[in-house]
Amino acid sequence: MNLTKIARRRSGIVAELFSFLWNNQRWWMLPMITVLVLFAVLLILAESSGIAPFIYTLF
Repeated sequence: MNLTKIARRRSGIVAELFSFLWNNQRWWMLPMITVLVLFAVLLILAESSGIAPFIYTLF
């Protein structure tokens, strides 16, 4: 069996997303997805009380 076929069967949502971007040549979506993921990480970090004052100074 081909290694890429095995990887696609066992892949998660991130691998499926990159496969979609690779096959459909939608490279313009990659910066938007990256910014959304970074924003989500920032929101998750802002919920913890120790880091919140440092994040609030960014805005």
